[in-house]
Amino acid sequence: MSGYDDSYWTEKGVRALVEDFMAVTPADQVLITADTCSDAALVSSALDCVRRIGAKGMVATLAQVPYQGALADPYLPGLLEGAVRQCTVWLDFTFPYLAGCHIHDEAMKAGNCRYLLGGDMSAQGVARLFGRVDLDDYFAASAAFDQLISQSVNKRVHITDPYGTDVSFDLAEPGLAKPRRAAKPGVYVAPGTCAFFPKLESVRGRIVLKAVFHEYYTKLDDALAIEVDGRIQSVAGAPKDRITLDRALRRAGGGQYGYVIHFTYGLSPAARLTGGSFIEDARELGNNAVGMGMPWWEPGGGENHPDGVLRRQSIWIESEQIVDDGAIVGPPALRQAAARLLPLV
Repeated sequence: MSGYDDSYWTEKGVRALVEDFMAVTPADQVLITADTCSDAALVSSALDCVRRIGAKGMVATLAQVPYQGALADPYLPGLLEGAVRQCTVWLDFTFPYLAGCHIHDEAMKAGNCRYLLGGDMSAQGVARLFGRVDLDDYFAASAAFDQLISQSVNKRVHITDPYGTDVSFDLAEPGLAKPRRAAKPGVYVAPGTCAFFPKLESVRGRIVLKAVFHEYYTKLDDALAIEVDGRIQSVAGAPKDRITLDRALRRAGGGQYGYVIHFTYGLSPAARLTGGSFIEDARELGNNAVGMGMPWWEPGGGENHPDGVLRRQSIWIESEQIVDDGAIVGPPALRQAAARLLPLV
């Protein structure tokens, strides 16, 4: 057992997020966006940390928007645009999050802002994802995973889990690298997931979700099963969440089902399946956040991008097993890097 209480780990985590990962300095103008469902303790701690550094900071609290991305535009106050235009660091703790809305897109085009997609993290979640993890060790393991993926483009990936997932696809080119620190303007996400992308039409099989972010995030009492053959073909499961996911998928796909656009591997040794935070739950060791809809790099893509979480995945690249029941088992360089990842106590 740790000799430190929760307040110690929360302060350590917030400082690691603000000072280390987001590299806030006294020269920065920091905007913190929250909504009426955000964790007030996290927002307050982040603002206090900004002030201790000597940077200028403010909190903008919004009514929770019903959708993410550009679908949030009709619900956002015009006042927000001026604050975003002036900030150099934007910590976004809204959920659904504002990444992809018009104000966010304009800020990224201007190139003056470092944006954190904090989403629905809580103060305790930040304590675990940032405070109880050695970020240098984490990014070394993440880089080893990313290197394996980049060396495996065009190879066939096979994913299973104990709940019925059995899906395969051809690997596409990797996405953007995730740097250790937010040294340049752009979009940053909390550490803890390694993303890999399929060639869209190559995805075949069944994906069984244990939690889902459709129009809100929820842990599922009854799993949802998605059948994929190039495009998503069907969703099966208990009516309430099946109907909601069906609606979200059709909204994301312009009236029809779209594709599976990304898979991930949860690599955080301290993250927990909370049932209340999509951002943290996706990062629990061995979990997989499966993105669905249309690719965000196509016109209209990424709107209300639904995600589902599957647990305890096993992964093969061609005939080589990489992950067994959530734990990395090979190749040796990746296994050794992952073995150094232990939660701090």
